[in-house]
Amino acid sequence: MLSRRRLLARVTVVAGAVAGALVSLPVLGFVFGPLTRRAAEVWQPVGAVGDFEIGETVSVTFANSAPLAWSGRVGENTAWLQRRSEGEFVAYSHFCTHLGCPVFWFPDARLFICPCHGGTFYENGDVAVEPPQEPLVRFAVRVREGQVEILTTAAETAV
Repeated sequence: MLSRRRLLARVTVVAGAVAGALVSLPVLGFVFGPLTRRAAEVWQPVGAVGDFEIGETVSVTFANSAPLAWSGRVGENTAWLQRRSEGEFVAYSHFCTHLGCPVFWFPDARLFICPCHGGTFYENGDVAVEPPQEPLVRFAVRVREGQVEILTTAAETAV
């Protein structure tokens, strides 16, 4: 027969184990959840082909692929879009690959410049002046039914 002291000790251990499991399940879900998700590709329209002139680099805005109801301006993304020829478009991220600061296009110099640490990129996105070590992130671009579209990704739960 169990003594009262031993019974209470076992109940305390079991209650502690249950409480620990209840606390750790959401933490484990947070840590390992991204491993069970895949990025869905979404084509976002940025304008009609005729809106962009050959040889011009412009900033375009498109909807975030996974916006939340309260996202506001965060629910929008931007990219630098270049029209290189009649049917060739190239899009680059607005963010420096060094620390994620926004880069700006300077048409007279034909350079992308990051004001934070002086990182500079050539017109083709390659690094011209460090500290960035990697070129600007490039988006896939297509023309479909007269609209220029940029390929973005949105996190989705795997099925």
